[in-house]
Amino acid sequence: MRVQSVSFSIAAHAAWAPGLCSPEAWLDWSASPFRIEGAAEPAVRAMPPMLRRRAAPLGKMALEAAYACLGEQRGIPMVFSSRHGDVARAVELLGQLAQGETLSPTAFGMAVHNATAGLFSIARSERANHVALAAGASSLEHAVIEACGLLADGAPQVLLVAADCPLPEVFGAFADCDEQPFAFAWLMAPAAAGGLRLSWEGCAAPEAARAVTEQGPGELDVLRFFLARQTELTRQAERRRWRWQRDV
Repeated sequence: MRVQSVSFSIAAHAAWAPGLCSPEAWLDWSASPFRIEGAAEPAVRAMPPMLRRRAAPLGKMALEAAYACLGEQRGIPMVFSSRHGDVARAVELLGQLAQGETLSPTAFGMAVHNATAGLFSIARSERANHVALAAGASSLEHAVIEACGLLADGAPQVLLVAADCPLPEVFGAFADCDEQPFAFAWLMAPAAAGGLRLSWEGCAAPEAARAVTEQGPGELDVLRFFLARQTELTRQAERRRWRWQRDV
């Protein structure tokens, strides 16, 4: 199998989830992980209220992490990653459509996958490139590859934001992991001492029919690898084996 890889460093990072609102709380979680749950939302005080009201809980988590990570820096390309996006809002809109109700243009506009990235850009008057992507269970890895491509094209830094929430009940039967609410942001830079390396190779597909596992989303495994300063993490998603390594 052919092995491919990208390398990068992380200049700054931030994360937010219900019950995990500080760097110290996240470090405690990385040392002794527990299931993240709850319906709390971040304040996102850095965003003007008129724009903040448009964001759903998923968007607010992503925005809180993005603001905390980026600070006052401007002109930095952004990659927003979410496996499911604001699927709860989409389900609500589909229900309204089925009932013959008039859809809210604002709700429709905020249900698309790049809505949070657009809202962040508008609030900060950003003109830098932004990308929103979803790639199944390996969404984070593909977002990292996209960000590394921007670095290779000459961007000095790239903001990566990953966020997801549990699926609505109507889609519960399709969940393939124990979904949990979270958002985190990395300010990525070219590879340097103490940086990270992501490599991948093809592998056999997992069994088609399998029960929902108790394992959480892969993004949280990667976040723990980073926060706990682990040296290596290997995980499989669909037909690829992903290997995360720390340059020690």
